[in-house]
Amino acid sequence: MPLPAAIHRVVPALLVLVALLVAPTARAAAAKQAAPARPAQSTAVTGGYKGAIVLDAATGNVLFEDNPDYSGPPASMAKLMTFAVLHDHLAKGTLTLDTVVKAVAADTKMGGTQVWLKEHEEFPVEELIYAMMIQSANDAAYALARTASGSVDAFVAEMNAKARELGMTHSTFRTPHGLPPANRRIEEGDITTPKDYALLCRYLVLQTDVLKYTSVRLRDFGAPVRAKVVEMKNHNNLLGKVAGVDGLKTGFTNNAAFCLSATAQRNGRRIIVVAMGGESAPKRDLKVTELIERGFAALPMVGPAPVDPGATASAPVAGKAVQIPIGGPAAPAAAPAAGADDTIRLSLPKRK
Repeated sequence: MPLPAAIHRVVPALLVLVALLVAPTARAAAAKQAAPARPAQSTAVTGGYKGAIVLDAATGNVLFEDNPDYSGPPASMAKLMTFAVLHDHLAKGTLTLDTVVKAVAADTKMGGTQVWLKEHEEFPVEELIYAMMIQSANDAAYALARTASGSVDAFVAEMNAKARELGMTHSTFRTPHGLPPANRRIEEGDITTPKDYALLCRYLVLQTDVLKYTSVRLRDFGAPVRAKVVEMKNHNNLLGKVAGVDGLKTGFTNNAAFCLSATAQRNGRRIIVVAMGGESAPKRDLKVTELIERGFAALPMVGPAPVDPGATASAPVAGKAVQIPIGGPAAPAAAPAAGADDTIRLSLPKRK
């Protein structure tokens, strides 16, 4: 039966309308299919860091790393190397915890975080160490460096010598406090990497009493010299919030972004985390907290474990065993035997 004339007129119009509705969807689907696939997002671009590493403090084994050779300013984490050099002076007896440090005009002009030293004020070395490690006081770090070595330049030379001793081959120090140079050029300030700083942190937790200072959350500075003390609060927000955390040091400048060298101990086992270049303190702290948990989960079981003949062991980090000795150039590494441990190790000398 022939269709009414009205239907002949409506059907073409409906077909045009359907085509108009379907075409954009089809074009979008085709474009999506033609577009190159986006790579999976790396943990390094989540904002927590630009480079990070996690170590087993006891063995030096690398439990996790992501861009560990990222090079950038450590900011106030530089004060950890300042502490290392001060510890050497204390060990040699050229300085004592009771040595009186008399503030001079240069100490009062540091800027940034301070305990606001005033010219002619006198404090013992240990009080200024607390100020440097808890308050991250730049004036305290400068005064300590000047007093320990006779000049800040001489002290910085000792910082770089210590870095070479520890095998920190990609680190250069130019200040005892981590403040940027006046011209803000990154290459003219302090420079390090997460891998290098992990060496320093491991040395400090195994061979010095740094945790005596970095584990303190709150402390007053200034009594009895001042009528009004400075109430210092540790910048490491993980203290008291993440199980086992007792150090070490935060850092921030515009060039460095947000950095943190952290350590935690649980059930007699300790790990070290270094993260550099975070977008914000909260993002950095969340990522370091995640890495702490990941580090403890990656620690091998204590004692011999049953061996499954059919199981295949996998290393936590790709690559062959690497020894990074401290105190001289590394000897050529021999190729590991078949089935040798592929874990990277960062080694330390025995404590003298």
